[in-house]
Amino acid sequence: MGKRKQLSAQAIKDAKKLIAFAKLNNCPTSPRKMRLVADMIRGEQVEQALGILKFSKQEASTRLEKLLLSALSNWQAKNEGQDIEEANLVVQEVYVDSGRMLKRLRTAPQGRGHRIRKRSNHVTLVLGSKKEEI
Repeated sequence: MGKRKQLSAQAIKDAKKLIAFAKLNNCPTSPRKMRLVADMIRGEQVEQALGILKFSKQEASTRLEKLLLSALSNWQAKNEGQDIEEANLVVQEVYVDSGRMLKRLRTAPQGRGHRIRKRSNHVTLVLGSKKEEI
């Protein structure tokens, strides 16, 4: 019974090597704007996702490009002997959660004040290898 646990633990360890992730916390962009860019690269291959982000004109794309490069370097640190091109890496998951909100007051007519909400977000990006389909 102990041997079975070791095998399953080794299988879990090998499965964890295939994925890598990176997180970006408190990014000062609204979550809605970040989700528009994140939806463009979800499910894409890494080379294609980098091309999309590099030539996208949204400001959030530069931050996501940097995050994707960070996830790639995390994958390389886990798998030192393997090559990135042969691994067939895909952006498996990208999800954007809302972060903290800075609340400010802007002056309004007749002595009133309007509340301004400066939103931020947390982005999590997961890379994984694409399975070979026969």
